Parts: sequence; C-alpha cells; structure tokens
Amino acid sequence: MTLTSGTKFGPYEIQSPLGAGGMGEVYRAKDLRLDRTVAVKILPGHLSDNPDAKQRFDREARTISSLNHPNICTLYDVGQQEGTDFLVMEFLEGETLADRLRKGPMPIAQLLKCAIEVCDGLDRAHRSGVVHRDLKPGNIMLTKGGAKLMDFGLAKAAVASASAVSSLSMTLSTPAQSHPLTAEGTVVGTFQYMAPEQVEGREADARSDIFSLGAVLYEMATGKRAFEGKSAASTMAAILERDPAPISTIQPTTPPALERLVKTCLAKDPDERWQTAHDVKLQLKQIADVASQSSAAVEAVAPKKKHRLAIAWAVAAFAGLVALAAITWALMAEKSLPLIRAEIAAPEGLEFNISGDISGPPVISPDGRKLVFSARKSGQAAQLFVRDLESVTARPLPGTEDGRFPFWSPDSRSLGFFTNDKLKRIDIDASAPVTLCDSTLGRGGSWGADGNILAAISYNTTIAMLPASGGAPHELSKLEGTKYSSNRWPTWLPDGKHYLYVAVNHSAPTSQDTGVFYASVDGKENRFLVHTFSNALFANGYLIFERERTLLAQSFDPSTGKLSGEPKTLAETPQVDASLWRTNLSVSTNGMMIYASGAAAGGQSLAWYDRSGKVLESLAGLGSFQEVQLSPDNKKLALTDVNTVAANIWVYDLTTHLKNRLMFSGGVTRGPVWSPDGSRIAFTMNQGASMAIKPSAGGAPEQTILTVPDHSLSGVTTWSPDGRHLMYQQGYGLELQLSLLDPSGQGKPQAFAGNDMRTMSGQFSPDGRWVAYMAFMNSQPQIFVAPFPWTGEKWQVSQGYGIEPRWRGDGKEIYYFDSSGIVAVQVENSGNSFAVGTATQLFPLALPGLSAEYDVTHDGKRFIAATQSGGSTQPLTLVQNWPSQLKK
Repeated sequence: MTLTSGTKFGPYEIQSPLGAGGMGEVYRAKDLRLDRTVAVKILPGHLSDNPDAKQRFDREARTISSLNHPNICTLYDVGQQEGTDFLVMEFLEGETLADRLRKGPMPIAQLLKCAIEVCDGLDRAHRSGVVHRDLKPGNIMLTKGGAKLMDFGLAKAAVASASAVSSLSMTLSTPAQSHPLTAEGTVVGTFQYMAPEQVEGREADARSDIFSLGAVLYEMATGKRAFEGKSAASTMAAILERDPAPISTIQPTTPPALERLVKTCLAKDPDERWQTAHDVKLQLKQIADVASQSSAAVEAVAPKKKHRLAIAWAVAAFAGLVALAAITWALMAEKSLPLIRAEIAAPEGLEFNISGDISGPPVISPDGRKLVFSARKSGQAAQLFVRDLESVTARPLPGTEDGRFPFWSPDSRSLGFFTNDKLKRIDIDASAPVTLCDSTLGRGGSWGADGNILAAISYNTTIAMLPASGGAPHELSKLEGTKYSSNRWPTWLPDGKHYLYVAVNHSAPTSQDTGVFYASVDGKENRFLVHTFSNALFANGYLIFERERTLLAQSFDPSTGKLSGEPKTLAETPQVDASLWRTNLSVSTNGMMIYASGAAAGGQSLAWYDRSGKVLESLAGLGSFQEVQLSPDNKKLALTDVNTVAANIWVYDLTTHLKNRLMFSGGVTRGPVWSPDGSRIAFTMNQGASMAIKPSAGGAPEQTILTVPDHSLSGVTTWSPDGRHLMYQQGYGLELQLSLLDPSGQGKPQAFAGNDMRTMSGQFSPDGRWVAYMAFMNSQPQIFVAPFPWTGEKWQVSQGYGIEPRWRGDGKEIYYFDSSGIVAVQVENSGNSFAVGTATQLFPLALPGLSAEYDVTHDGKRFIAATQSGGSTQPLTLVQNWPSQLKK
C-alpha cells in the first residue's frame, strides 16, 4: 500500500515516503503530540497475512525495543490500525553508508571514526543477545550525531535455533548499482556481505556479523565490495572459496594494521575471526590513536582463546618492528629519488589544448601515477585524455568532449571537470560522466577528502562548495564589492577545513590587491596571504606560486596559514595564462610535478563560411573572440576580444581589414550591439556594473544609461528595429533574465518574459514583432520564439539542444547552434500567427559555445564565426622529486 500525505496512524501524521523494501514501507511523519519528526514503518498490505512476514516485523519491534544505544536507531512506538502493523522510529537525517560509498572510499580518519561507532552499536546488540544477520552499508546511516545501525528485520536471538531459510528477503527499491543483490526464496541476508556459514545455510551467530563487518570495512577502505560476482551463485562461491584483493593493492596508503584487522574479520572459519565486536572496536581505536600520532602501527592477532594472548602480543611486537623498518626504508627510498625532468608529447595526431577559456591544462593525480589533459585534432573539438605514467599511450575519456579545467579526486580514481554550462564528474574507468550542477565559464575546482568539492562555478562569482555526488552549490563567502570581481582556482588544504583561492579584479587586473587568500570553510577566516597574479598550490610543506615570471616555493603551515622563511626559486618556468590568472602547473602528494611551458596563446580564429561550411576567407588572426555581431549594412563587425585579463570591444572593418578599439577605460567592456542605423553601439562596462552607448566611430564619450550595484549585467543582446528598446540579460551564471530598457536611459527596466526565468540571448526579428531567445527545458538549452510585447505565448524552434538564435533579414529563417554545427529552421510569421517549419543541418562548426561566436548576413548565405584554432605541440614537462631543489 502507498500512504498519502495527511494519513494518520494514531497521533502520527504521514508527510512523505522515505523508502520501500520487501519487508516494509517507511514514511516521514509528524508526532502531533510531541511536535517532532519521526519515521513510520508499516508492513505492506500484501504481507499482513503472511506469517513469516508478521513474525519478522514483530521480531524487529521486539529487537529494537531491547536495544537502547546512541549508535542504534531508536524505537519510539508500535501499533496497529485497521489491520496495518506499524513501527514508529527515530527519524535519521543524513545518508546511508551505501550512498556515501558511491562517492568512493572514505578517508582513514573518517573510516575509523565511523567503524568504531558501528562496532559500539553492534557490540551492544550482541551483548543483548541479538545477532543482526544483515549488516551492510545500506543498513548504516551516517548522521551528524554519528553512525546508526538500522533495519533489524532479519535479526534473531543469539541463543535461538531458527532456520536460516526464509520465504522472504530484503529487496530495496533502489538502483542496482547503488545497493547489492538480495536473494529471494533462499537464505536470509544480502549476498555480498554474508558470512560463509550463512551462505551454506548454517546457523549465524555474532561472529557472522563480524564477517559482514569486515566486508563493510573493506568497502569503506577501497570503495569496492570484497565479494562480487555476475550472479548470486558466483558471489556465494567467492565468499566460500576466495579472499578479496589486498586492500593495499587498491589503496596503498592504508595502515597495515587496518588491513590485517579486516583480513581477520573475513576469515572463512568463524573460530579464526575476531570473536566479539568489542575486540574489533579496541583494535580500531588503537589504529586511530597510532594514526593520529603518525607512528608505526602495532599489530594484534585475533585471539580465539585466552592462552594465546601472550603469543599474539609477541607476534604483534615483531610485526611492529617490521612495519617500522618498512616505513624507514620507504622514507630513505623517497629521499634518494633523483631529480629528473622528462618531456611528455601530445598523443600522435593531436595537439594540447592547455590555455584559454575552454582549455584543459594538465593535472597529475594525487598519487603521482596518472595524468589528465585536454587535446584535439586541429580545428576539431577538444576532449580530455588520461595517461598512466607507466604507459606511453593516452586514452580519451568518453563523454568529456568540451571538458575544461579537470581536477582529481583524492583517491586518484575520479575527475571533476567543467563544460560550457555544467560541472561534471567521471570515474576514470566509467563509461560516461554525470552532472553535478550548472556552471558558466567555471574557473576551477578542488575535490576534498571529505567528499566535498570547492568550485568557482562562474568566472564572476566567489568560491562555492557542493557534494561530489552533486547538488546545489553553497557559496562560502561574498565578493568584496568593487575590490574584487572574481574568486577562482580553489585548492583544498590537507586539514579539510581550509583552502586557498586567488581573488582578482577584471577592472584593475594589475592591482596590488590581486593575490592568494587563505580561508576556512566555516567562514571564520579569510585573509590575504601573498600577492601574485596567479593561483597557488600546496604540496610537500610548501606554498607554490608564480611572481614576475619566477616560480617560488615558501614553507607553509596549512593548518595555521603561516608562511615562514624566504621564498625559494624553483628552476621550472611554467606557462602563465594571464587572461585567467592561472599557472598551468600541477603537483602530486609524492613529489611529482607537471607543467606546460611557453607563452599561452589564444584559441580561436575568425572566418567566413558559406551554407555548406566551406571556408571563404580567414580574418584577424588568433585571439579569443566572443559576442560577434555584424553591422546593419554587413560591412563591419563588432566583437569582444577576451584574450587579455580585461576584455575589450573592437570594431573590425571587413573591407579595409582595419580594427579599432571602442573603449580605453571602463574596465571589462562586453556585449556590443549595433543600433538599427549602425551609428552607435550599446555595451556593458565596468565588469557588468553599467550599460552605456557610444558612437561606433569612436571619438565622443560614452553615455551611461543604466547602473547596478551588484555587477550583474551579463550583456546587451539586441536593439529593436524601431530603435526604442534595448534588450539585455542580467544575473549570474545561467540564472539570467532578459529585460528591456529605453536607449535614452529614461524609465525603468522591464522584464521581457514576465516571470519566465533563465531566459537569455534574445534577438528581435527584422520587423520587431517577435523575439527569438534561449531558455531551458528539462535542463537542456532550447530556442523559443515569443511575440513582442510578451503575451505568454511561445513556440519551440530547436530540438534537443539550441543556443544563440539569429534571424535571416526577411524573418523567414532562424539559425542556431546545436553543439555540433549550424541549424537553419524555416518559420512563418504572417499576421499574428507563428509556425515552425523544416529544420536543416547546414554544416558542422566547432564553436566554443561561450557567448555569441557567430553571425549571419541578411541574405542567409554567409556566416562569420570565431572557431577553434590549433592548440600547442610543445611537450609538457614532468619533474620527479622537485622538492630536492629546495634542500641544496
């Protein structure tokens, strides 16, 4: 049965469903007496007459009621209403361990804390005579108050002699990739976490839970299940016959004592396992204490009987000495690594794409074993590639076309990266990336050990934080008014509480205020650290930053944010992408460094194309061009050159091939739009703080017609044919809205589409009666047409994906970019009616898709576009043991 909101079970009012399984449905509810949120679990109607089901449901109620512990979900009440049995339990806010592990393995400190809490709860259950029998990540909830054991539906009294065979088993209504298979009609439990004796149908006891605990700990440490197979039979065979791969082969930094503990938990013979959850908890606490002191781990061997204890500790002492010797050898080996520099060439037939707005500079994995970078064939779209440094080849990562500014997960197994409008993540061995959130011109990310990502979601925003599983970004601070226009290139520091970022001002790109800040996630600390026109990194005890074409390293305490000593010069000369305030350099945690060298180049060129895509003429040379617009007579071109830290508007004469800069003040100037007669140009200035109009021939000063306090003017998009209306877009990132303003500056701005949000790129039709614009439908950008003035009616023009609409001069054809090329759509707009006709794919075009990179002549026969140009063939430089330079 499915309960609707408002249904009451006694004093409990149902609010919303939380989940369902083969043995129950769980709902969020309100206790009307105590005014608190609770979880109500009911036995589904189709099972209410099933004796096994009722017995299990009743058993869960009795079991939980006998257990009162902070690490076990609390039972508040039981009852029955109109034949429906229900339990009322503590409402837990958080995520299950299964959901957390979908993001990857847990950091050691977090793992140990969680495991100790699970053992505490399990120990209480066992001491109360209760065996859980279905311990797995899905039955452990991670809350602010700690880990909580849930779902004792399969539990039994430890002294009872119950059959291990049941006609029911838990089957969660969640995706298969998130939760393991269960067996229906066979044994009780969940296959991947069953002890061998459960698989064989023998009686389970507390040591069976210890085996399941070992499987859970293994997954927490590695992100992989200890036992898996393509079928239930192959999984059970693995549990009975095979040992999982050593944790150290998957996570080399795992403490040896933890690996030995897990291995003992997973012993096939129950007598060879740890005998109590209390023993496991004590060992985990010891490992945690040793880890916090950064000393060698001390091993203990599982004692089956008391007389073996002395032998166990003797073995432990010997193993401790061996571990200490191994650590000492490793440190000596690291110290003796030579300083080596090597070149890494681009994959055959490809060029590196490592500078500019749509680039993917090289980044080395934290473990120093893999490299990711962006590359492409000349004139084609770029893609991210991954290369194992033990290999000589690189492979493309599927679904990362247009991937920009990649960054690694702490375990070196996943990547975050930006596209034109999204922040995404991909597992290195996965087939496709997943979207985390919207983003526009993202400026860097950093993935923390706690599973949170820091990101500059847009080029003109501050640093935000979001879960690596996706969700709404939460801004950690605010931009400081006119002092800074962008915070970017965040970097987590090792304590997980502090981070670095660079703060810049587009209107004053060489300001002495530009530099790296040291900030805390809780917002209590945010202070200027060092002046530089680029980002900074931390590794091996040093802050690494660039100043005056010199790469420096200075001793730095990441927990206090204190610099000490004098900056030391490194021999490397990495490439500085001045337009982005970024040094194209990356470091690992083990002394490896990768960087690009040489000058950063623009990545686009202007060219004329016919309707078949044939290049008719190339113009202007290299640059980074956006907001390309032909004059009304098609003889001139206004464009924004963003190849410098402060974008500038230029007017290009298509006859004489001369170009003139429109403005020499006002900081960043963007979004040029011609007046209907071609005599004036409207644009935004002062980094989106104001809108102005100036004669297109220059000379006379600009006239400011609108000023806003929050730098939210994203750009002017179109000027009505009658000259009475300027349309512009306002907001941040993709959260933009089209508005209208009288070019004289008189009157107040008005929203074009009423309450319709996320509207942008508006274009008046040649007769001024219609507006083609971009909006989102099902998270995809699409082109729509609406009457002007707005009536609420609209027609969808694009299918699948569409940005940047343009009209033919007679209003009978609309063009747009569909992420792969130019599409033409016939339209009819006689009278007050509008109809969308046939769509034709004209020709492929590699537009960056940043902002208005093409335009079309009145007759619709020629297109001018800023397209991808060639990348860099200069090799990357790899450095081994770079810190050794600082010790001479």
